[in-house]
Amino acid sequence: MTNIIIPAAGIGSRLRPHTHTLSKALLPVAGKPILGHIIDRLVGVPDLGTVWIVVGFLADQIQSFVTAHYDLDVRFVHQSELRGLGYAIHLALKEIQGDDPLLVILGDTIVETNFAAFMAGPDDALGVKEVGDPRRFGVVETEGGWIRRLVEKPEIPPSHQAVVGLYGIKNTGLLRECLDIVVTRNQSVAGELQVTDALQLMVDRGSRMAAITVDGWYDCGKLETLLLTNRHLLDQRAQRVTLEGSLVIPPSFVSPTARVEHSIVGPYASIGDRAEICEAIVMNSIVSEGANIRRCVVEDSMIGSNATVVGAVEHLNIGDSSEVGFET
Repeated sequence: MTNIIIPAAGIGSRLRPHTHTLSKALLPVAGKPILGHIIDRLVGVPDLGTVWIVVGFLADQIQSFVTAHYDLDVRFVHQSELRGLGYAIHLALKEIQGDDPLLVILGDTIVETNFAAFMAGPDDALGVKEVGDPRRFGVVETEGGWIRRLVEKPEIPPSHQAVVGLYGIKNTGLLRECLDIVVTRNQSVAGELQVTDALQLMVDRGSRMAAITVDGWYDCGKLETLLLTNRHLLDQRAQRVTLEGSLVIPPSFVSPTARVEHSIVGPYASIGDRAEICEAIVMNSIVSEGANIRRCVVEDSMIGSNATVVGAVEHLNIGDSSEVGFET
């Protein structure tokens, strides 16, 4: 069996104000919470076992969403101290019995890959991708396709191969042992215990760790990348929406429970449940459930749940239950 760990305890400070009231993993993108996209893709994991979700801030929201929408063997691990990704995985491994294979997928990252192929080899594997500026990621240095060095958020990166937040571990016992060492030493980077340090210890102890290129990597950690991910996922939807009295330009998503009147929606717009769009233009934006947009232009924006926007606007990032008006 393959155990899954999804760390989703972060507070999402780069996505405020939305994450003041909603877990980062539940932010909507292309008509579904980020976590929903992640769990939906687990169908490709060979011999799927238990899904362990590490929760912290607003944990009850995540638990309610998962239990309401998925019939899987899911367990929740509570992380009271936000001490980094390494600590989150360490807590989950304390709950997991045995040393079955392990797949770790970050709770704010959507990865599109063939999980069966990714987990097929006998060795550990990390998903990587070439990026222009790798300084805010874990970075790997390879030799013949095998990882020999990992560095977390380096000022001078040894390569442009960033770790994409996908970890396939066959030597689960060694990872547990190395994470225990990192936690005991309190070996931190910027105050956080990093899984990259434990992975480096594994390499130093003889683990063969493959670097597998993953092209389908969509970071949802900040507004700009969330909107880019929304665009990509909408591009995959062939569904065309027709609404009487309004124009929906594909690709877009409009919830069946939303009300759209005398408006233009799209391209690249996601309109959530019970949202109301009236005499407005909404482009390249995410409008959350219950939001009300009237007589305005909204572009490159994210509108929180039950927020109200009235009047001429071009770019907004407002949280839940907010109200913005420009009419006199």
